[in-house]
Amino acid sequence: MAVRTANIVAARAVADAIRTSLGPKGMDKMIQTGKGETIITNDGNTMLKDMSVIHPAAKMLVDLANAQDIEAGDGTTSVVVIAGSLLGAAERLLGKGEERSYQLKIPLLIMKIVGLHPTVIAEAFQHAATKAVEILHSMSVPIQLTDRATLLKAATTSLSSKIVSQEPKLAPMAVDSVLRVIDPKTAENVDLKNIRMLKRLGGTIDDSEMIDGLVLNQQVLKSGGGPTRMEKARIGLIQFQLSPPKPDMENSIVVNDYRQMDKILKEERTYLLNMVKKIKKAKCNVLLIQKSILRDAVNDLSLHFLAKLNILAVKDIERDEVEFICKSTGCKPIADVDSFTEDKLGSADLIEEDNALGGRLTKITGVKPISTPSSSSSSGSGTTSAPAKTISLVVRGANPLILDEAERSLHDAHCVIRCLVKKKALLAGGGAPEIEVSHQLNVLSRTLTGTEAICFKAFGDALEIVPNTLAENAGLNPIKVVTELRHRHAQGETNAGVSIRSGGVRTDIREENVLQPLLVSTSAIELATETVRHILRIDDIALTR
Repeated sequence: MAVRTANIVAARAVADAIRTSLGPKGMDKMIQTGKGETIITNDGNTMLKDMSVIHPAAKMLVDLANAQDIEAGDGTTSVVVIAGSLLGAAERLLGKGEERSYQLKIPLLIMKIVGLHPTVIAEAFQHAATKAVEILHSMSVPIQLTDRATLLKAATTSLSSKIVSQEPKLAPMAVDSVLRVIDPKTAENVDLKNIRMLKRLGGTIDDSEMIDGLVLNQQVLKSGGGPTRMEKARIGLIQFQLSPPKPDMENSIVVNDYRQMDKILKEERTYLLNMVKKIKKAKCNVLLIQKSILRDAVNDLSLHFLAKLNILAVKDIERDEVEFICKSTGCKPIADVDSFTEDKLGSADLIEEDNALGGRLTKITGVKPISTPSSSSSSGSGTTSAPAKTISLVVRGANPLILDEAERSLHDAHCVIRCLVKKKALLAGGGAPEIEVSHQLNVLSRTLTGTEAICFKAFGDALEIVPNTLAENAGLNPIKVVTELRHRHAQGETNAGVSIRSGGVRTDIREENVLQPLLVSTSAIELATETVRHILRIDDIALTR
């Protein structure tokens, strides 16, 4: 019993630590990492990930926030707060080893329970969570992905609790970037890897932009006198070096005769010229060169040859950028000059260097789809398919802290739109779903008997932590707000929620455009309940050598 209580106390301590960050008026946390870096955020997953959590039960809440981030992308603070409240409810039901009684009025009967068994609580919580998800589905409103205005409201609600909430440009960028990479009529999911965010110091967040194509942090090479702008580009991505081969680390070449030196230099020149001629023969006029650690990716002589043949060059392409570049332009990475052929090139209308706001970027726009045979066809004949559509976002900010938080905020907004693509339904925000589930579970508990009735009521009461915390963090009277919410929902006003703007309860919180995806709420309740069940079922901790 002592181990279970210690686990619950440790897990609740983590939940209480980030509870003050919930909602649009939530506080931010400043975290200093072991490397001396400073992070300012109110994103639940980021806070917990960077905290030094030692207790194994508390680490389960860190994993819970990470699971919510993977599944829904938003609601990471909410899921931990709900889990902490459910653990508090379970602790009261367990009785903490003391004799505590819980009375539930059932017609003609008063039941008295002392210290429920953890397995009973865990099973009842699971049934209550299943019922809660059904209630959430019943109060959700279906949407269409073609309705951009509604998607914009959901993205704005997600950004409302962030430092960058006052920036009007981020929500439209998040919505438009997701809609560009999917087909709104048939999409069932979104691959967020098709949206690339590039952080650039300088300017303000309002200077951020969305580019229909590809943006590279690397600059165009100009030292050889080559072009810096190329129209009707044919793009080749090479993973070999345009520089003379070097001997092994342990070997060295000693040249005593100047004629031998001239011969070596002539061989190097011929070697590089032949490589560049093969590249030009494949009709390539833009060359992207992957970063090399063995030797120089290019040297001055190869740049001179590339400039003479009017080939634009960009070097130091990172390994993790290769997949996105291939996806964007339709090119294929080439590992050897002998396999450099025209069919491995990508196409774009324009490649140029942009000097906006003091930092130079390489923009690739007007990507042309390249037809490739599909693997299967119903008619037996080969059909064609285009490369995946990709979008690049250039995020600007005055300092690194704002840049990092803007990137995390945009990621959360992207995940909200992805939730709506997965499950095309919206809920009212402002704690309305939680208080409605709490009300209906309390009503349901009166029709049940035995220990399940008490657990259902405890589960429902625990969910009131969300509107309670929203009101508390906004400086409102939480008791007054939650009491009025209970009254409104008892009268059938299912969308009544906490209004931060008016400083009280709004009959229909949707009128303030406070909306959230159904998937965020259902995922939060399911994952929180599962974690609480796991913690309740642990009765001892065994150490290994």
